[in-house]
Amino acid sequence: MTDPKKIDRWARLRFAIIGPLLAAPPAKGELRQALEALAKKRWKHPITGVDTTFGFATLERWFYAARKAQDPVAVLRRRRRNDAGHVRRLSLPLCQAIKQQYRVHPGWTVQLHYDNLAVLVEEDPSLGDLPSYATVRRYMKAQGLHRCRRPKTRTAGAERAAERLESHEVRSYEAEYTHALWHLDFHHGSLKVLTDSGEWITPLLLGVIDDHSRLVCHLQWYLDETAQSLVHGLSQAFQKRALPRALMTDNGAAMQAEEFRQGLHELSILHETTLPYSPHQNGKQEVLWGAVEGRLMAMLEGVADLTLERLNAFTQAWVEQEYQRMEHKEIGTSPLRRYLDSPSVGRECPDSNTLRQAFRLTVTRRQRRSDGTIPLAGKRFEIPSRYHHLEQVPVRYARWDLRHVDLVDPHTQKILCPLYPLDKAANANSARRRREATDQPTIETAPATDLAPLLRKQMEEYAATGRPPAYLPKNDNDEES
Repeated sequence: MTDPKKIDRWARLRFAIIGPLLAAPPAKGELRQALEALAKKRWKHPITGVDTTFGFATLERWFYAARKAQDPVAVLRRRRRNDAGHVRRLSLPLCQAIKQQYRVHPGWTVQLHYDNLAVLVEEDPSLGDLPSYATVRRYMKAQGLHRCRRPKTRTAGAERAAERLESHEVRSYEAEYTHALWHLDFHHGSLKVLTDSGEWITPLLLGVIDDHSRLVCHLQWYLDETAQSLVHGLSQAFQKRALPRALMTDNGAAMQAEEFRQGLHELSILHETTLPYSPHQNGKQEVLWGAVEGRLMAMLEGVADLTLERLNAFTQAWVEQEYQRMEHKEIGTSPLRRYLDSPSVGRECPDSNTLRQAFRLTVTRRQRRSDGTIPLAGKRFEIPSRYHHLEQVPVRYARWDLRHVDLVDPHTQKILCPLYPLDKAANANSARRRREATDQPTIETAPATDLAPLLRKQMEEYAATGRPPAYLPKNDNDEES
């Protein structure tokens, strides 16, 4: 028995039985009579509640143990066995066989380990006698050989992550303030939606939650897991709540997109990523997915012809009316209440245009001097004539939105002007604009009237040698003769 509550119940019952004899000790020669009277009484079992009796010898042992004790209740508690925590001594070869078998198959149950161990002992008598299942189980537990599931992806990175999880301790953590840390992840839904094209597609749920309060900052379903969908949902979270100080994500392709990373940098948000194949580092997000599947998706099982729009409408109603207001077991209150009562380190969110400009990447392209254009995403964009002198042109854009392409200053990163795609049909008109003036001075050209300085110097040096010209002039008269 290891449950402290059960042990304490036994001590209280024993003290309740023996206590009256300690408070009023019987006269000499009357102890036996008193103990025999107690032995005839029926008492409720402290664990099962069934009526039970205790023998004379048992009561006598309790009485003499508690009579002179400083703490009678502590003495009457059940003592721990002397061999508790000790495992029957196993032979060294058998212990090595158990460890080797666990090293190769850490995902096996103890029963499976035991069954295979029985075969090994039968094949190799030098391992010694096969102990009982309980002994093997206690040995493996004492050695920390707990069952651990192998990752589905058996790559080198997954193996290293499993080894790291086994060799390093895992600790729970929590940010001290709201908006100090947000979590972001995608979740594959368990129901399919019907698209306008008549296809059944499994949507993905983008979830953003605050670490301290567990408040859902934004929740929305998408048909893909792209950087465009990620930025679309995260921007709404910023506008509904605030700008956080840090954001934790996994290492998905959308989270590693340059537009997303550049946007967080522009907004001064620290981007923290979990270790590869280590979803336990984002455990708060997994708790949210459990609530989504266990309650929201379960209520939608009977909905026919579920569309993405209806699913998002149902999700917003559920998260605002139930999840945000329901008591969270970990924090002891609702996420909304803790969000409102806790101190915040969030910052004011900028306008939509600033957010759109932030989540873009910056690239450099070489300007074609013949027509003043640059290649970008398979198209050509025109550079204003006032920047025709630039050889390398830095531009900022998002790969999913070529309507907003800007020329930026490479030193200050400020936007200089927008760029637009080349319109060959409009340029077919013979009219051409004059080049815009630049800060560079205009140089007027003049016709050459004299020898170049270098050639003049070379002629003077050659004449100073005194040698005749190293060629024979051809006389036209010689040809006639």
